[in-house]
Amino acid sequence: MLRLSLEALQIVDAIDRRGSFSAAGKELHRVPSTISYTVGKLEDDLGVQVFERNGPRVELTAAGVELLKEGRYLLKAAQDLEHRVRRVASGWETELAVGMDSMFSASLFIDDINAFYQVAQQTRLRIVQEALSGTWEALLDRRADLLVGVAGDGPAGGGYVSLPIGKIPFVFAVAPTHPLASVQGKLDRVQLQQHRAVSVADSARKMAPRTVGLLLGQDTLTVPDMKTKFQYQLDGMGFGFLPEPCARAAIAAGLLVEKEVEEPKPAETFYLAWRSGEHGAALQWWLARMKQPGLFERLLAHLPHRLILPASFP
Repeated sequence: MLRLSLEALQIVDAIDRRGSFSAAGKELHRVPSTISYTVGKLEDDLGVQVFERNGPRVELTAAGVELLKEGRYLLKAAQDLEHRVRRVASGWETELAVGMDSMFSASLFIDDINAFYQVAQQTRLRIVQEALSGTWEALLDRRADLLVGVAGDGPAGGGYVSLPIGKIPFVFAVAPTHPLASVQGKLDRVQLQQHRAVSVADSARKMAPRTVGLLLGQDTLTVPDMKTKFQYQLDGMGFGFLPEPCARAAIAAGLLVEKEVEEPKPAETFYLAWRSGEHGAALQWWLARMKQPGLFERLLAHLPHRLILPASFP
């Protein structure tokens, strides 16, 4: 049998903050006899003394301090739950997870998040970053509710809506010190096979992972995200395809050398995607916000090239 009630915890909290039973009664709009009865019953039920009485003034005992320390967490959780239930009744989700490919920086959403909190303070927000097929998988596994800038066509089987927002071309590049930098003409499979590729790991847990530009048996350095891949290629650790907007400035600065290959990588289409049949107010707010003009340009501005080029580069 549960011997604690939220009402009793609320009364103990008010007494501690106000310093007396009568002051707590005024705050909670309860008569002093109700306050005294609730505290007395709580002490009887728990078999411990919660307050030391010194005339009109009272102080928590050691047991009371411990009770209230944990009890305040319960009161806060109950208050949050009440707010969330009311939000759900009005159409707002308790939590919304916005996913994006790890190619982009999550700082993209700073202004959007600030605007969202102005209208939905009781909807918890979570930003999720995955790579390649892992981003689609997060949507289908309900680890993300909305994908912003997810690469490639979605998996077969449906269950989601996708809206293309733009394409990013890719270029093959190596550092000037890399052996392939001085090779003349188009690079073929035999030449590439002799060197190490740098590849972003697909974060999919269940879906078949994607491999981009890798040869069978290729020596591969696998990294967690595009920012790391770009940096490692700048340092000459291997070769690979890079997003053209990301690589172009480094090529112009002489930090990378663009090479032609016999099997170029086609431009990648990026999408806005969400699960079918979901109409929560938070999701609709984000969809309307992300469908505004300029989203793809914002994504391009949050590619890693501005984050890791040398500080002396303009």
